[in-house]
This record gives sequence, structure tokens and C-alpha cells, in this order.
Amino acid sequence: MALASSLGVMAADRSTACYLSTVAVAGEGAGSQEASGYTVGRSPSELVPSKAVTDAVSRAVRLLGATKPRSAHLQVVFEPRVSAQLLGLLGSVLSGERVLKGISLFSDRLGEAVAAAGFTLVDDPTEPAAWGAAEFDDEGLACRPNTLIDGGVLRRFLYDTTSARRAGTASTASAVRAGYKSAPGVGARALRLMPGELSPDELITKVGDGLLVQSVSGLHSGVNPVSGDFSVGAEGLLVRGGELASPVREVTIASSLQRMLQGVIAVGDDLEWLPSRAAGVTLVVAEMSMSGA
Repeated sequence: MALASSLGVMAADRSTACYLSTVAVAGEGAGSQEASGYTVGRSPSELVPSKAVTDAVSRAVRLLGATKPRSAHLQVVFEPRVSAQLLGLLGSVLSGERVLKGISLFSDRLGEAVAAAGFTLVDDPTEPAAWGAAEFDDEGLACRPNTLIDGGVLRRFLYDTTSARRAGTASTASAVRAGYKSAPGVGARALRLMPGELSPDELITKVGDGLLVQSVSGLHSGVNPVSGDFSVGAEGLLVRGGELASPVREVTIASSLQRMLQGVIAVGDDLEWLPSRAAGVTLVVAEMSMSGA
């Protein structure tokens, strides 16, 4: 990529990234379950096909016999690939452009505690392992780490040059483009949560009873970026006595982004960079409503 502007900005960057994904379909009787697996690298030589296959097969098989459970209020454990989707959504809500338009639930909340004390969210395109790593943004400004939420406190929004000028502040080098023909807009490149100290298995044990969510549906239509209302379809496994139990499907989990952020009780140690603008990590939320049978 090369960029030059009439203001004298000249910059160039080069990078590669690739991933391999697999889909496994597991059948039992008249029913079947489908799940995906993946492996990520900077070059094909770094890909591990066996990892993608094992991941897809195990995730599909463990959902065999899934049923619709009774409705309940419970703790929810989000697997890394789901938490990455949630963080990507959160990153869009933390756009300074949205704040200026009044369509962000975080408008006028700078400096306030918006999440649990153990929640620190950073957008760091300088991280080499990140899928969206870059030396400069799509306006030619040098990328840098931007701590958005620090210890639960909202510290800053993301800005490109135009939105920063309108807000009376400086760009955070967060300009992104859909393609070379499009104008720049605001966007995160490499979101990550600061990881905790417990493994996913230890978090499951600590939860005791709850729901492990391995996939969600309707994320963009089921979340209101202004009010924070959150309601999406999910599938996964119930957790009983600190162990994974029966698989469930056709459930809806609901809350609000505000309550979910304040209710984060643990972050796993399994930070994993995915083929997206956010890294995944196991995330435990204190209480959500699960609508089932």
C-alpha cells in the first residue's frame, strides 16, 4: 500500500496475512450440527490445518442432541471468537464520528466508569500479531496504541482527521477505508482486552452454573448502538457444577451493553488474534437473561 496527498504526506507499507477455515457437519439420527474452525498466519507456512479441523469437529460434535432449555437468568461465558465480535461492535460505538452525530451510547460519558474495574480495552495497530496491524492509517498518520477504556473508565474515542477537527481534538490515527476509491472514515484496527490470569477451564469451574456461548446470530440487527439494548440468538452448552453439560440451541440472550460491561467478572488468559479487527478472549459476564422454552 502506498499513500500520497496534496499536503505532502507520503507513506508506504507492506504486509501479508492469510487464514484457512473449515466447516464440519456432525450428524446423529435425523439431526445434524455445523461448526467452523480456523487457523491464522502471516504466510501459508504458518497455517496449521489440523488445528482448524480439530476445532471444527469438536465444536460440531459437542452440539449434537442440542435442545431448547428453560428460560433463566444466568452467568454467560463468551468464547474468544464471540467476544471478538462483541469487541468489534464495541469499537464501532466508540467512534468519535458516532459521538458527534449523537448515535453512540457513550456520548457525554468521557471520564466515567462504563465497565468493570478489570476491563481495559486498547486499539493497537502496532501489535505485529494483529490482523489489522499497520504502520500508518488510511490518511497517512503514524499508528499508535489508543487506550479506549482503562480499568473500566472511558478515556477516549477514535477519530480520523475530519471528525477530530469537528470535535476540537487530535486524530487518533484511526482512519480506515473500504477501498482505495472510498473516502476515509473512523474505525478500529486491532482491538484487544487486557487478558486475565485464569484459563478457560478455570473460568468454567469458577462460574459453576451458567451458559457457554460458542456462536451468536443477529448481532448487528439485535444490538442498538444508541440505547445499548442487546438481544441475539445463541447456541452453546450449559455449565453445571463447573463443568460443561448439555448442548442448547434456539435460545436468545439479552441484556444491555451497559449492564454487560459493568457485569464483566473475568477475562481469560487465552488472548487470540483472529482474522478480524479484534482479538478474541474468553469473557465472563455476571448475569444475562436466556429465553428458551
